[in-house]
Amino acid sequence: MARRADLVGLTVLAMLTVRASHPYELHRLIVDTHKDYVTGLPRSLYHAVERLAGEELIAPVETVREGRRPERTVYEITGEGRRELATRLRTLLETPGPDRRTFTAAVSLVGVLPLPEALRSLRTRAAALEGTLAGTDGHLGAMRESGLPDLLMIELDYERTLTGAELDWVRALIARLESGELDWSSTTDPGLLKQLLGEP
Repeated sequence: MARRADLVGLTVLAMLTVRASHPYELHRLIVDTHKDYVTGLPRSLYHAVERLAGEELIAPVETVREGRRPERTVYEITGEGRRELATRLRTLLETPGPDRRTFTAAVSLVGVLPLPEALRSLRTRAAALEGTLAGTDGHLGAMRESGLPDLLMIELDYERTLTGAELDWVRALIARLESGELDWSSTTDPGLLKQLLGEP
């Protein structure tokens, strides 16, 4: 059985590439940037931070206290964490699967990869989707030739339509990235993070 993607951990690693933060800041940023694929907040976030620290993918750098609030531990991503993040993200981008949330998560965090890596991963996904479509079309054709009514193939037609729409979207995204229409540098701008957190 395939291991389920750790979308919370992936998001924590990605956000810590911008700057060191404590879990409360990460929680606010997840909510403010509508990372709706992250579920079970805040418990899932604190568990992910604990797990990532145990795996030495992130490390505590300081403890801060703001006013009368309790002390908060600030974490930063380690070198191993950066490598693990890139590996996980490339895998999710390149490999279509039944849970479409994983691709939503990967796309929302794609800016942490260098542009050439992101493009390579997206092209790999497009090729995989093309293969899936070809296989589905062949299967549908064989079923029709056997005299099976279309009504009994409707779920296969639905899946084919979703896969085709995803392929069209991925191709369009690749074209936008290749043309420079999307500003790649904006995703790692610490000033944007401060703005989202309401900091001066």
